[in-house]
Amino acid sequence: MADAANAHDIPALMDLYAEDAVVISPALSRITGRAAIGAAWDLMLSTFPDWKVCPDEVLVDGDRIIALGVNTATDRQGWFGLAPTGGMIKYRAVLLITIAEGKIVQEERIYDVNSVLQLLEKARIDRELTTAAEVQRVLLSRTARIGPHYQAMGDSLPCRTIGGDFFEFIELPSRALGIALGDVAGKGPPAALLAAMLQGMITAEARAAQAPSFLMSSLNRPLVERGLGSQFATLVYGVLFPDGRFSYCNGGHNPPFVVSGGQIRRLTTGGPIVGAFKDAAFDEETVALNDQDLVIMFTDGVTEACNPEGEEFGEERLTAAVSSCASLPVAEFVAAILAGVSRFCQHAQQTDDITLTAVRFSRSSR
Repeated sequence: MADAANAHDIPALMDLYAEDAVVISPALSRITGRAAIGAAWDLMLSTFPDWKVCPDEVLVDGDRIIALGVNTATDRQGWFGLAPTGGMIKYRAVLLITIAEGKIVQEERIYDVNSVLQLLEKARIDRELTTAAEVQRVLLSRTARIGPHYQAMGDSLPCRTIGGDFFEFIELPSRALGIALGDVAGKGPPAALLAAMLQGMITAEARAAQAPSFLMSSLNRPLVERGLGSQFATLVYGVLFPDGRFSYCNGGHNPPFVVSGGQIRRLTTGGPIVGAFKDAAFDEETVALNDQDLVIMFTDGVTEACNPEGEEFGEERLTAAVSSCASLPVAEFVAAILAGVSRFCQHAQQTDDITLTAVRFSRSSR
């Protein structure tokens, strides 16, 4: 039977059944008669052109046969009334076959319908997450940005298919560069959706906002009013002007670094997390950058990345890595820091997204 089924040879399959044969299965209930069984086989094999069975074991006891195997097919048209997933489905099945005069008179197919449905649902979710990840990759400003007074680069490594970290480089009408980096509380689709929404809001508000602190307040109010509950974000936003002024506001986020003359300064001025407190107040600070100074923003996924022993990468290692790599071009700098974190982790599964941006001020290129 397996050879005929895998060859999708309906006449050969029908030759195995008696005229009044009965097939019982979780999907088809009870089918009686060779013609009806042939129609069922034809429907299944036309619906799943690559359907295959891989027999594991066949046990024979007189006129009774027990066949165990694994069935596979690509879900292109949908099973059990569900939308197609496009994924490969694999499930175990058992056939209890009764033979009379060399023909199948009864065939009972046994498999766990709930398990198959769970496989279909998982395939559907995996497909949707893959699509969401592709959209998120498009939204992130992964391409290096080069302007008259800056070079900018960022990258993000989600701990799942999609993540809650985001960053954005925004070229402002004043010729300044807006830089945003945030981390939404939580994981998976809810965090990714809020991250995408925040990213869009920041891009719109940044072109109208007069100051980083004003932008923070403009984001905070609608987020609180939406009643998102436990969903909030830490966020840092800064503006690099052509003359080297860097104005920023830190909304409960890891303090960015400014690397100047071999020294590292942390930028802590700002306010609380964004989206949690209705009457939150946000302050800002302006620092003067020298030529080739570097502004580095990162999420806590960088410092909290763990090796197999559970030891965190930590701010001390990050500071040392930043100091040793600060002279590199920004694209190489970001790649070097993330590579250092990866080496430290040794392929250990991470529980948070890892995101980093770097912007170098270039007075000489104005």
